[in-house]
Amino acid sequence: MDFLDYAFMQRALLAAVLVGVTAPAIGIYLVQRRQALMGDGIGHVAMTGVGLGFLLSASPVWMATLVSVLGAVLMELIRWYGRTRGDIALAMLFYGGMAGGVMFINLAPGGSNANLTSYLFGSLSTVSPSDVTAICLLAGFVVLVTLGLRRQLFAVSQDEEFARVTGLPVRALNLLTAVTAAVTVTVAMRVVGLLLVSALMVVPVAAAQQLSRSFAATFAIAVAIGVSVTIGGTVTSYYQDVPPGATIVLLTIAAFLVLTALATPLARRRARAAAAARPVGEPAECAIPAARGAVGDVGV
Repeated sequence: MDFLDYAFMQRALLAAVLVGVTAPAIGIYLVQRRQALMGDGIGHVAMTGVGLGFLLSASPVWMATLVSVLGAVLMELIRWYGRTRGDIALAMLFYGGMAGGVMFINLAPGGSNANLTSYLFGSLSTVSPSDVTAICLLAGFVVLVTLGLRRQLFAVSQDEEFARVTGLPVRALNLLTAVTAAVTVTVAMRVVGLLLVSALMVVPVAAAQQLSRSFAATFAIAVAIGVSVTIGGTVTSYYQDVPPGATIVLLTIAAFLVLTALATPLARRRARAAAAARPVGEPAECAIPAARGAVGDVGV
């Protein structure tokens, strides 16, 4: 535990815990909406914000937050109105964001692509006290939205038409989901990196779905996996001198593979138990099938 003696590791671990909580917390809604790669697109856009931060001598974290939120809102508008050429518009937005980040950071005084590396792939030693303050505030917003509005966000993620009929403000909730995802990307970029953050938003949720069919349990398991792998990856990065973002993502994928292997025999046991409990003589097609969808079967 000697790594706790260093202030930079204390900051990195705090940031890692917050990332481990927030990324799966919003990721569960993105997975349900079949927008698993949204975080990756926002990460590309956020690069422009990082570059602008260096160019304007402002905080790259706050500037990335502003630009990624604007990018997320634009992505939602394209999804609503750009039905025919929306994919082309999104591609230009993503790659334009990446190109803008590289251009702005090279135009900044003393700037170079080397300054961008820690934001792309994460870095332990560069998490400053001001970064921790920003990450705490942004993470608080994400947790407040994902837990406080979980019923509304769940309903919209499951079926937009049904949610609209029940009177929910679907477009406002969709925009809020996009903005929350953008904030999560900037929370995670100092630890995991902009190019890898999407994996931490999606893979823990996919791993949790191997064990649970209910939303609440999947949410809790995904967050537990997220916190475990971010702490494990951060500590491993310190001792082995390897990139934290890559380490965290590889640990997340390993957790998914392990839980998938454990879930297969568990599913078989459940199926055998259900078959044994079926009344004698009842046709198989009359039995109530197991609920489908790992997240949406049980209410929030």
